[in-house]
Amino acid sequence: MEKQVNNSTDKSVSITWQPDPQSSKAMHKQIVDYISGKVASGDWTVGSKLPPQREMAKIFGVNRSTIFNAMETLKSYGIIDADYGGGTRIACNTWSLLMSAPPDWNKYIASGPFKPNLPTIQLINKLEFDKNFIRLGTGELSPQLFPQDMLAAVFKALPAKISSLNYLEARGLAELRESLVQRLASRGINVKPSNILITSGSLQALQLISVGMLKPGAQVYTETPTYLKSLQVFQSAGISFTGIAMDKNGLVPWKIGKVPNGSLLYTIPTYQNPTTLVMTAERRKEVFDFCSKHRLPILEDDAYGELHFDGNTPPLPIKALDDSGVVLYTGTISKTLAPGFRVGWLVGPESVVNRLADVKMQMDYGASSLSQWALTEIFNSGAYDEYLSKLRLQLKERRDIALEALDKNFSDIAAWDIPTGGLYIWLRVNSKISSDKLFQEALSKNILLNPGSVYDYKENKNIRLSYAYANKEDLAKGIAILGAIIKKYRSI
Repeated sequence: MEKQVNNSTDKSVSITWQPDPQSSKAMHKQIVDYISGKVASGDWTVGSKLPPQREMAKIFGVNRSTIFNAMETLKSYGIIDADYGGGTRIACNTWSLLMSAPPDWNKYIASGPFKPNLPTIQLINKLEFDKNFIRLGTGELSPQLFPQDMLAAVFKALPAKISSLNYLEARGLAELRESLVQRLASRGINVKPSNILITSGSLQALQLISVGMLKPGAQVYTETPTYLKSLQVFQSAGISFTGIAMDKNGLVPWKIGKVPNGSLLYTIPTYQNPTTLVMTAERRKEVFDFCSKHRLPILEDDAYGELHFDGNTPPLPIKALDDSGVVLYTGTISKTLAPGFRVGWLVGPESVVNRLADVKMQMDYGASSLSQWALTEIFNSGAYDEYLSKLRLQLKERRDIALEALDKNFSDIAAWDIPTGGLYIWLRVNSKISSDKLFQEALSKNILLNPGSVYDYKENKNIRLSYAYANKEDLAKGIAILGAIIKKYRSI
């Protein structure tokens, strides 16, 4: 049956096609190709209006999320414009002058150096900037926790401290690395400034290692579930993951088995993301001994190590056991202060630091000079430690609000452990609803969450709940709404 939308006065388009559900090509990609082809052929001209997304879903016989993905792709190509005086309109058909067929943009995207994030991650990244959503999954501190007074004092003092804002040496600002030497020593890590590389956030350290040290086909072992699964930085370098099970004490190293050459172990031993599990001191020693014996390098991510409360100071990092350069250690200011600083650090043997510093200089010529000077002043002034003490109390208060809301709304539909630090609660939901379905249902109620499926190698019904970002009122409200959604599906 022909389906039409036609209004000559409004220059609306006519649609007489539907995607093939039996095709190997994704439905939203078929829709992108169809609309691109209509534009390229000149059938749909600039200014022509598309139907509303809800109506297009009916016309094409697909769900709204498929239409959303197709429209976002078309907008990124510049083919449509959703802000054209109301409604979605054709914005450009320039490429039709050069091509007789619609452009296969995906071919070029797929050939680039980086693999795209999972569609769910892409959507989360987009909607986190929509103020209409309660953000229950966001892994960063709330604007309410931003230390304005401390930073005002720091930036007032900076002009007298900064000698220039020129490019810095490859390893980063010397004064900042010297300050980090002192901070690392307090955590049992004894190194020199030459053992430290300043990066543009700890994520860049992962990228540097993936392209500068690991060969295509290399094996990366990691906890399962893991934050790393939600990224594509290692996969983009042709590297594969193997998930290693955890017990109550942390990652179980003897389950790794035979270790091939060129492999790496990635671990978050303190407030593991997403589970918030803390690896015991005994298990850290077992992991270190296993990796030393099998010549398996360790990449230790310590993004959350300083965010402890309830008087539960976590064990020293695995790096504190290292006297032979087996462990590369990364830290960051993103989780404790502000991700906008874009400052992290990598600690390792000088040979490794020098190699990665060279790679980094080819990428961005160094992390922000201003951010490095500011962070140096924050550390050296003593203000940071005072701020951390207050932050821990505030995070504990937020955690307790979340726990109270969970006890009230989730007691019969989920299980969880009480975190003693970090930013998250790992919910193990007992319901027939999948995490991806829950994600979509929550979006319809203006709740944005992180489903467990983005952290694992298989489908699961878990949720990474953050108590760090949403304001306290929205935190309790959002958890209540989420509980009601899950209960609706309990008997379905």
